[in-house]
Amino acid sequence: MPRRRIGITYRAMAAVARPVMLLLFRRRWLGMQHIPASGGFITAVNHNSYLDPVAYGHFQYATGRPPRFFAKQSLFRGAFGRLMRAMRHIPVPRGGNGTAQALAAAAAAVRAGECVVFYPEGTLTRDPQMWPMAGRTGIARVALETGCPVIPVAQWGANLLLPPYGRMGRILPRRTHHVLAGPPVDLSRFHGRAPETEVLREVTAEIMAAVTSLLAEIRGIPAPAPSAPAGPQGRTEPDSEPSAAHLR
Repeated sequence: MPRRRIGITYRAMAAVARPVMLLLFRRRWLGMQHIPASGGFITAVNHNSYLDPVAYGHFQYATGRPPRFFAKQSLFRGAFGRLMRAMRHIPVPRGGNGTAQALAAAAAAVRAGECVVFYPEGTLTRDPQMWPMAGRTGIARVALETGCPVIPVAQWGANLLLPPYGRMGRILPRRTHHVLAGPPVDLSRFHGRAPETEVLREVTAEIMAAVTSLLAEIRGIPAPAPSAPAGPQGRTEPDSEPSAAHLR
């Protein structure tokens, strides 16, 4: 990607983060060919560790398409906030119409040719076996509004070093960070339909099914039956994990 598209701030932050990720994780990254070379798109990613935004960001940055993440508005203050804005991440205001503002900003970023990362669950998974939970419908709303490709992505490995809601484990031996990106989710049957609640739920279910299927492929075990979609997005990503017994 041209330097003007990635930006000097993003490149500088990546130069700092990349050696840390290489120290912490081995990499098994598959499916990079499914990340579009140009144009706006969404990636739908499972969320299983506080480390995985950086770990996943490392994968996507390596494709040449820097990810734009949602983050709570409080992180956009002071010097760190200036970095967040320079990297064009998307603030999520608290309360009121904060979710609508964030989703509108995401849609605008996609139309401008950016990639926006959605964690459709909206929070770290609470599933005991660390499978993705039901998704929230904000991702469906942006997908239908923009007509952009939705790339499903599963990841596993950051959670073995830092489990959700758990403590950091030993750095050595290094874990392997697995990423598997799939082809765009086929949402053609929804094109032209009004974004009513049931349609948004169906779209979200299709996206989450694709992410879960990829995670099952990484883990080498069957996925559980899908959960019902969780409704509109909220929380830190306008509101989007696997077991340590496998893939050590």
